[in-house]
Amino acid sequence: MDKSLVWIFFSALLINNFTLSYFLGLCPFFGVSGRIATALRLGLATIFVMVITSLCAWLLNTFVLPYAPYLRLISFIVVIASTVQFVEMAIKKLSPGLFRALGIFLPLITTNCAILGLALFQTSKGYGLLAGLVYAVGAGAGFTLALVLMAGLREEAELAKVPAIIRGTALNLIIAGLLSLAFMGFAGLFSSSA
Repeated sequence: MDKSLVWIFFSALLINNFTLSYFLGLCPFFGVSGRIATALRLGLATIFVMVITSLCAWLLNTFVLPYAPYLRLISFIVVIASTVQFVEMAIKKLSPGLFRALGIFLPLITTNCAILGLALFQTSKGYGLLAGLVYAVGAGAGFTLALVLMAGLREEAELAKVPAIIRGTALNLIIAGLLSLAFMGFAGLFSSSA
């Protein structure tokens, strides 16, 4: 595999994690990260939507938007909304339990700014088809990693003796801040070795 593709993947996964470095997708990050199983499933659905969005963004950037660049943002939004509707119908049909567990957060993938950010970042970086798909998988995996880490820490915090004053939202914000600091450390690690 090309070294630049590996770099794109790990950069999106760890160094430029959409949730913990760019602070995109915070609504599902805080809303769905109560249980590991739910967080993992939403993460996988988000990876699928990101891959389809990346493919569609490349198609639009290659064949449509050079002739109508003013349609860029609206076309990305239409693609994301359509893909999420497809995913929602598929999950409702294939796994009703998961559909109920995800609740309102599944349609919220439509308004997840991480997915729109993926399409815009991919466009601004000038990624081709393969690089864009690798970027989408890395970004989706990073989003899933952030969700699962947060869910695991929240489950552990339920079992710990935590002072009443910081239980709930305050503790979740502290955990998120510490995770963000940890992931920002990857930027220094990779920049000093490069």
